[in-house]
Amino acid sequence: MTKNVENLLLEHLKRIQAEQSASRDRDGEILRRLGQIETKIAGMSREISHGYAEQIEDRHALDALRDRVARIERRLELED
Repeated sequence: MTKNVENLLLEHLKRIQAEQSASRDRDGEILRRLGQIETKIAGMSREISHGYAEQIEDRHALDALRDRVARIERRLELED
């Protein structure tokens, strides 16, 4: 009887070890994929901030052009 109990316990322990190994493999895959997602999000954030920086530069350029047009209109004494 003791031999049967030992064999049964060993079988359960082997199954538990196999499940733990499978869980570790799954966890590793999940962490790898999560890392890829984080990398993609960081890239998207850089692209968005770069686009925003370009918008700001364009606004400054447009403001400068408006100022120049306003000065020209004043010199030529033009009104709307």
